[in-house]
Amino acid sequence: MKPFKFALLILFCFGISTAIAQTIDTKKSKVEFHITGGGLFKVKGTFTGMKGDFNFDKTNLKNSNFNICIDASTINTKNKKRDAHLKDPDFFDVDKYPTVCFESTAVVRTASGFVTNGNMTILETTRAVEIPFTYENNTFLGELVIDRFDYELGKEYGTIRVGKEATITIKCIVRN
Repeated sequence: MKPFKFALLILFCFGISTAIAQTIDTKKSKVEFHITGGGLFKVKGTFTGMKGDFNFDKTNLKNSNFNICIDASTINTKNKKRDAHLKDPDFFDVDKYPTVCFESTAVVRTASGFVTNGNMTILETTRAVEIPFTYENNTFLGELVIDRFDYELGKEYGTIRVGKEATITIKCIVRN
């Protein structure tokens, strides 16, 4: 093969392999959640420290995938005492399990955007989840509801003090 053609082939292949790789903006990306507290009010909070592989291409969903973790120790509900309790072994046990992770198994188009199916791992439990999302202006915005008992989060606490289901909103901003 002639050197020029070989160089074009390398550039073409490199272009394809990197066309969907994006870098997560860790300062702007976050996970927000809310769950009922005491059956009377909502507890809202955030996680930051999002890292991982974000590969999304609207025109090539078969090669799109996500393998992303958040830093569990960044939980912030604007209540230091509650945050400390959420970090201890009763809930997230951040010393033993420092991250909450999602790894996709598929990405598909829907009428209103996209859905990624995959596995979410919290503590030592991995469950299949489905995250409907939109992607515009380099921003992934998805939402799902999880049952905290599926992940044994606060399993010693019933549903009177802490709600059963948490609504999770993922905002991941990327740079190409």
